[in-house]
Amino acid sequence: MAVLNSKHDESDALAPKGGGDSEGVSPAHGARYSADRKLGRREVVAIIGGLALAMFLGALNQTIVATALPTIGRAFDDFENLSWVVIAYLLTSTVVAPLYGKLSDIYGRRGMMLVALGIFMAGSAASAAAPSMLMLIFGRGLQGIGGGGIVPLTQSIIADAVPPRERGYYQAYTGSVWIVAGAAGPVLGGVIAEHLHWSVIFWLNVPLGLAAALLSNRQLKLVPVHERAHKIDLLGAALMMASAVALLLALTWGGTRYPWLSQQIATLIVLATVLSAVFIWWVLRAPEPFLPVAVLNNPVMRTGCLTTACTQGVSIGLTIFVPLYYEMVHGLTASDSGLALIPIVMMTTPGSYLSGRAMLYLDHYKWAPIVMLGIATVSVAFLAFHPMIPVWAVALITGFVGIGTGSSYPTVTVSIQNAIAHQQIGVAMGAMNFFRALASAFVVAVMGAIMLAELGASPQRGGASASAFVATAATAAPDDLARAFSHIFAVAVLFLVIGVVSLMIMEERPLRTTVLAAREAPPRAAE
Repeated sequence: MAVLNSKHDESDALAPKGGGDSEGVSPAHGARYSADRKLGRREVVAIIGGLALAMFLGALNQTIVATALPTIGRAFDDFENLSWVVIAYLLTSTVVAPLYGKLSDIYGRRGMMLVALGIFMAGSAASAAAPSMLMLIFGRGLQGIGGGGIVPLTQSIIADAVPPRERGYYQAYTGSVWIVAGAAGPVLGGVIAEHLHWSVIFWLNVPLGLAAALLSNRQLKLVPVHERAHKIDLLGAALMMASAVALLLALTWGGTRYPWLSQQIATLIVLATVLSAVFIWWVLRAPEPFLPVAVLNNPVMRTGCLTTACTQGVSIGLTIFVPLYYEMVHGLTASDSGLALIPIVMMTTPGSYLSGRAMLYLDHYKWAPIVMLGIATVSVAFLAFHPMIPVWAVALITGFVGIGTGSSYPTVTVSIQNAIAHQQIGVAMGAMNFFRALASAFVVAVMGAIMLAELGASPQRGGASASAFVATAATAAPDDLARAFSHIFAVAVLFLVIGVVSLMIMEERPLRTTVLAAREAPPRAAE
């Protein structure tokens, strides 16, 4: 592998390029930035610092509610609709991600980040003050509409500020914030639910959201503005969102609320298929479609999205099912199984960091994540063949999974940004997160279906399958339980193999050392 001799001289990076009216100093001093110059490391760190709290909020609220759900169900005396507290956020945050990306390409990242945080805080307050389960579900849906924009906007903002060659280094930092928040969420939610009132979980978002908005408003003024004139394809957006909602409902309800072969699930799948076909037809004919054909046809976009969808889907699926494996096969308590899950969560950060450093110094930067994902795949395959190995060995294997899946995140994200025209980065990041969320839901649905089928809790019982699952699991022999989980781990191996192969196929283009490609016009300065 060829190693680059790149020195990051902060003084050189801070020196303005160009001349005339575009030259200036920091907005903190009342002047305008030179939009075509390279930002220094100190400025980039300030920008990421402004995004860190927003990222923390977005990640925290994907997991913090989980441990408080029983308390919420008792408070409203409603367990039947409790799952919608999670589903509402999942649905809305998934379907709006591409929309935020598109709007940020038109109106700018800073303004859309403030809009996302404002909607997120409004949804949090509505959830905290909800007088009924129905209003709580509506509040969570509104919260998801805001929270769904945080991740793609953060990725796009970093793309505006940092050249692709250096971008993986900073992506590792944002990934670390995401992982820490995701790991802290269940613990914090459980403590609040046990010792305070469940509504504090949502009220906490209001002051934190305000602080995030103030930091973002101040620090994001440092970011050069690269947006171009676009039109909003409302019909394309509506078709894409409607098809996603139908598919997510089918994946969420299948085998739990309704049998997989029921009329309800079949109707949702047919509806999602028809709407997707109409969306594709519209994309090929619209003058400026919601998802541009150039983005969808880009080979790096296609293979990169497949890689991150598979690897992140496995990470989320194992995060959900490994605690059950610890409790049912090894007899751990709920708290001990949570502690044993730490490796898969925490080891994502070193994987992301190593991959980011590879992009900074190596020409053949794909090999770092390929090797780490390969080790993760072999490790999970061993667990699939030997599901009764000791807990310490399982923790070691899940640590390898964390390193492998974490390593794919910066490589794929930066590779897509490097291959896409800069004025389309927002919509590309939105689409990448959209497909990743769909894949995660699919992986979890497949693993759940295998679990129910292996333990004899037939999905044909519809909504009663959950209670049947508990009863069957309580009387099953450890070997039978281990065999059920071995099939779940085999599913993880399959998706990891697809992810590795897709990453190997993905074109390894040279990473730019400038934010914009040579053929792109320089951006205008931020106001």
